[in-house]
This record gives sequence, C-alpha cells and structure tokens, in this order.
Amino acid sequence: MPKVYARRLTVAAGSALALVCTVALTGQTAEAAPPSPPSAATARTYLSEIKEQPEGSSDGYSRDKFPHWITQEGACNTREVVLKRDGTDVTTDSNCAAVSGTWISPYDDAKWTKASDLDIDHVVPLSEAWKSGASQWTTAHRQEFANDLTHSQLLAVTDNVNQAKGDKDPAKWLPPKTSYHCEYARMWVWVKHVYELTADSAEKAALKKILDGC
Repeated sequence: MPKVYARRLTVAAGSALALVCTVALTGQTAEAAPPSPPSAATARTYLSEIKEQPEGSSDGYSRDKFPHWITQEGACNTREVVLKRDGTDVTTDSNCAAVSGTWISPYDDAKWTKASDLDIDHVVPLSEAWKSGASQWTTAHRQEFANDLTHSQLLAVTDNVNQAKGDKDPAKWLPPKTSYHCEYARMWVWVKHVYELTADSAEKAALKKILDGC
C-alpha cells in the first residue's frame, strides 16, 4: 500500500474512531455501522482485477505477526471499538470494556447481550492474508490490516460461528445466513482488492457465482 494512502487511511480511521468512542461511551444507541462495501457491480470489477494465484505456504505464519487489538482511542482497543460500533445501547466501564448492550450477529442473526459471546471476525482471515501476499508485508502493514476500521474487515459475530469459519475462504465457508452471502462476498472482495492480495481459482469462482447472483 502506498505510504500516502496509508497516512490518509490512518487519519480517516482516527476521525471515525473518535466519533465511535464518543457515542458509545454515553450508552446511547450507536450511530456508526460497519463500513458499507461497494456494490455488486463494482465488486465484480474488483474481483476481475484480483490476481489469480494458488495460495502460498503457511510457513512462518503467526497471529503475532499481525499485531491486533491495538489501542485506538483513550483506553479503547480495536475489539472494544468494534463491539461498540456494531452493538446497540452499549455501555462501557472505565477500561472501555463493554458491560452491557445488544448485538445481532450478521452471520447468523443470533442475538447476544454479553460481549463475551462475540468474536471480532477478520472477514479476510489473517492466515488467509498471509498465504495471499501478506507474508511479504512489513509488520506495520500487517498491523494496519488486522485493525482496519475503514474497510469491511472487522465484524462482531457469534463466537462459535467465527470459530467454525477459521481461516477458510468463500470456496470453503460462507455465513449460515444465506441472505448475507452477497454482502459477505462484496466485503471479502473489497478487502482483497484494497490490500492487493491474491485469490486462488476456487475462491474466485465461488465469489463470482455469488456476485453474479446479487
């Protein structure tokens, strides 16, 4: 990613985060929402531009190479910001931890009232990113990817659904909620396009099929 773009991304994310934290800490209904992905037509164009290439090796991969849940604003880290952004009437303690609120997981429509029942999913998993080009990135770039609040890369979802997903791409896993597949494919393609990650043939075929049906 060009350095100028990265600086703009950081500034934009910082401004958005300040608003999120301000709203969430008051315990009011959240005004923010996950960033909306591009339209299906635009996603189809982006998909055609993603380089098709077999997945690389997972050799050397570690989640530690993608520093995540970094401090974003005051005492709030990335996980806490996403929980507040994606929830309703979220209240937090002095450490910014969510102590109450309501969350609807977009992957399965399950409703939760305890933050501990939610994972923050990386739409494009860290391991998938590693095998698609991120192994060649700097640690700083991987940190940006793992904490990206500007694109549709982070979502609060049911923990066991996220665990079932693991590091699978859309050829191997899709959200249980079938009506969310189009949104999910648009998000996945957007993130891979922005970060110039590759996709294997089965992954591209699965995404094309979904997007063609949107």
